[in-house]
Amino acid sequence: MKNTLQKWFGEVDFTKDLLLLLLIGGLYSLSIALSNTFVNVFLWKQTGEFFQLGLYNLMIAVMQPIMFILAGRMAKSVDRIIVLRIGVFLLSLYYCLVVISGENASKYLLLLGGLIGMGYGFYWLAYNVLTFEITDPHNRDFFNGFLGVLSSLGGIIAPLCAAFIITRFKFSGYIIIFSISLGLFALAAILSFFMKRRPAKGNYFFVRILKERKINRDWNMVTNANFFQGLREGIFAFVINVYVYIATGSEMTLGTFAFINSFVSFITYYLASRFIKKKHRKKAILFGGILLFLSIFLIIFHVSTPLFFLYSAVIAFSYPLVLVPFLSTVYDVIGQAWKAGEMRIEYVVVRELFLNLGRIFSIFLFLITVFLFPAESGIPFLLVILGSSYIGIYWFIRKIQNKEILE
Repeated sequence: MKNTLQKWFGEVDFTKDLLLLLLIGGLYSLSIALSNTFVNVFLWKQTGEFFQLGLYNLMIAVMQPIMFILAGRMAKSVDRIIVLRIGVFLLSLYYCLVVISGENASKYLLLLGGLIGMGYGFYWLAYNVLTFEITDPHNRDFFNGFLGVLSSLGGIIAPLCAAFIITRFKFSGYIIIFSISLGLFALAAILSFFMKRRPAKGNYFFVRILKERKINRDWNMVTNANFFQGLREGIFAFVINVYVYIATGSEMTLGTFAFINSFVSFITYYLASRFIKKKHRKKAILFGGILLFLSIFLIIFHVSTPLFFLYSAVIAFSYPLVLVPFLSTVYDVIGQAWKAGEMRIEYVVVRELFLNLGRIFSIFLFLITVFLFPAESGIPFLLVILGSSYIGIYWFIRKIQNKEILE
């Protein structure tokens, strides 16, 4: 397997833990691609209200940074693999409750949103810390790119399968796909037992690393960029899928939308991981950010199935151009920051804090918009405003002073 990967991705240093981490990330992405494409539609069918859907997603965004801070403290006193397993367990519990509650799931929106937010917090804290520890500047672009490839592969297979199941079995189809997601998380938990134990030691200096933004300009720029990343992700993560379903009334169309997105992403992530070098990072981020902004105008004035599919392809091409070089830059900045080895957990927590603050602010604006204005006029306007935020990532990344990171 190692030789095959080197044939496709060049001379990259592979380790057992790196491959296991990729597999766990791939299973996570497959599970999310299978269920998250439809979970907001599932809840929308029960509530019929954007405001309620916004509250559910706000709860997710609020709980994530809280759990990141808590999980960060735990990761300084227990094995990081245990923190990862807690995250997988909480995500599994979420799907258990969705399956059990069934038609009454909308009555527990805040509970469900809080639970999956907790799971995301523990999972991504551990996953990001393990990524930082297991990868290095020589294989980091490969890791982020190949993880994107795995995510895209899952997205190619899962949404169409899920759409077929839902179309065939109606409401029961939703329960089936949520149950499959539960099984995939269980498999991810099993794989974690084969990873090398990574005990931590030392005190937890979250506040100190938060204050480091005033000292380290590059770290300040990275956290600001993460806030702008969250601004777009906050509402785009759930609004577009519901938007497609409302316009077409078809889960199969939504599944095809996700299929096109993942198929194009699969190709682009592969190309980005191979050809975007350090000296091209800023240009790739700017180009991808501009394309993401312009893509919004494909769907806000006139909605049709072909335009949705075209939009799906454009954003699938654009996201990897931004995220592969941006994530590598983030980890490189952390890697050269003050006491990076000792404080890597705190750096990851602070980074995720700003990412989720962006998401919270985005969803908060969404709730205000749908409360004060008709959804059909307010939401498109908000999509244009927040859709430009990825250009803000470039605005801050271009100000990074350490030339070794971007040249």
